Amino acid sequence: MQYRKRMKCPVRTLACVAVFSIALAAQAPARAKAGLTAVEGIKVGHHTLSERPTGCTAILVDGDAVGGVSQRGGAPGTRETDLLDPLNMVDKVNAVVLAGGSAFGLEAATGTVRWLEEHNIGWAAGPSKVPIVPAAILFDLGVGGNPKIRPTADCGYKAADAATTGAVQEGSVGAGAGATVGKFGGMGHAMKSGLGTASITLPDGLVVAAIVAVNAVGDIIDPATGKVVAGVRNPDNSFADARTILRSGVNAPRPRAGENTTIGLVATNAKLTKSQATRMALMADDGYARAISPVHTSGDGDTVFSLATGRWDGTADITVIGALAAEAMADAIVRAATQATGAAGIPAARDLKK
Repeated sequence: MQYRKRMKCPVRTLACVAVFSIALAAQAPARAKAGLTAVEGIKVGHHTLSERPTGCTAILVDGDAVGGVSQRGGAPGTRETDLLDPLNMVDKVNAVVLAGGSAFGLEAATGTVRWLEEHNIGWAAGPSKVPIVPAAILFDLGVGGNPKIRPTADCGYKAADAATTGAVQEGSVGAGAGATVGKFGGMGHAMKSGLGTASITLPDGLVVAAIVAVNAVGDIIDPATGKVVAGVRNPDNSFADARTILRSGVNAPRPRAGENTTIGLVATNAKLTKSQATRMALMADDGYARAISPVHTSGDGDTVFSLATGRWDGTADITVIGALAAEAMADAIVRAATQATGAAGIPAARDLKK
């Protein structure tokens, strides 16, 4: 009898643990089957300011990941990109932050760093763990009111705290809240854009995905059709097509440095070296060229980050992964335009269809 009594306690304990685990599983959203969070080890959270269309997006790594970057735009606003150079020591990334607010928005990364520190996440450096958080910003200060309203460290903290493995919200949210496109003819002819995500999963389990906030001076082109889905508008709201404007020789307003920019990230569940992750980012940048025209201008700070979580056991072929990253990025750019909603009197693609 004493033996049976002693056995009751561990049985009850196991039962409590099981119930607790089930409760936690019920609260946590299931991993998304599409979009950036289809990559195991990735979480995404947004924080969108209510006072003006702007915000930030935090991409968190469950553990850490190998990172890279490609920066081809002529007017970048970034943080910790030198750290991602394969020549440099640190080979792990804990999070990446994308934000509006121009250079002021880089402060959002500080909030994500604080959140990670509170959760004891970071690069082991002596007595501390230092969170590694590269970031990039886009210019949205002219959209919807007071330009002094912009993402702060609090925004980055809240975005990190909101990060989940569930489906990523798209459109006019987070870093894409104040994004616009089609500014080759001036802001009076522009359209609202936002944030989009897409992924590709192969039968062998390899996943490659992208997320992007599209604030380009150029038009958004659907690579599948070659048609403009958002861009410079004529007075009747038809598309002027920036490609046609360029070929005509018309003196359109020139993009001003720093007032545009497309910022994004590609991720894979494959195991990559730092050099391979950098190649992945470089190849993903081709997705910008397929879906944005013109792109990488002197007025755009176009930047692509990359992350490799290493959760897949297959053999990584960087040529395949990079090519898929470009495909996913192009798809995500189109979604950033088609999922956006109009704001501050600037129509979105869905508004023109009405």
